[in-house]
Amino acid sequence: MIDPGPDVADHVRALVSAVRDASERMIVLTHGHRDHAGATRELADAIGAAVWGPEGVEHVGHLLVDGDAVETDEGQLVAVHTPGHTSNHLCFYWPERRALFAGDMLLGRGDTTWVAEYPGCVADYFESIERLRELDISVAYPAHGPPLENVAKVLDRFARHRRIRVRQVEHALIGHEDATPEQLFEIVYGGSLPKGMEEPARLSLAALMEYVRGRDQT
Repeated sequence: MIDPGPDVADHVRALVSAVRDASERMIVLTHGHRDHAGATRELADAIGAAVWGPEGVEHVGHLLVDGDAVETDEGQLVAVHTPGHTSNHLCFYWPERRALFAGDMLLGRGDTTWVAEYPGCVADYFESIERLRELDISVAYPAHGPPLENVAKVLDRFARHRRIRVRQVEHALIGHEDATPEQLFEIVYGGSLPKGMEEPARLSLAALMEYVRGRDQT
């Protein structure tokens, strides 16, 4: 099971039932956010599964780094380090099917994912997109939303959205070079945000500002 999901009792019971007849079970995590890994401990105990995943994620017993492979009865899952959403985020490449289990690197709908969690995340995300371009992928399975085909165009779309945001910040900083994220907030977003999205937008803006200012200093 890749990213068993949140710790919700009915959900965990359904997962236990789904693998009832399996002779061997394992849990593989892309990262530690609760909507992906919250059920890990309860599920692992219930089905006697080993937990594989990146360093720094709770309950992982078998650490995976870039290039490591998890053996399954349907072929290998190769860990691909794709920081940006989190610093330790992994995707899993399934060479036999030219498929990618994308975690939160890509979403099944829209053209953006959360990239604001740590210093350097925007630069990392751009690099991770380029890393995925090197793989022979025919379909990507994101953790949220339907499968994604024509993956090259999907990667273009997600990169283009992030570049548009970068250009917005570059433009907003003209004449406001020392501005804080709070001061730049109205210039970039105005009143266009849905209610409740203000704080995520501020964090995303701060990450973009860090990226733009860091690039200007190199």
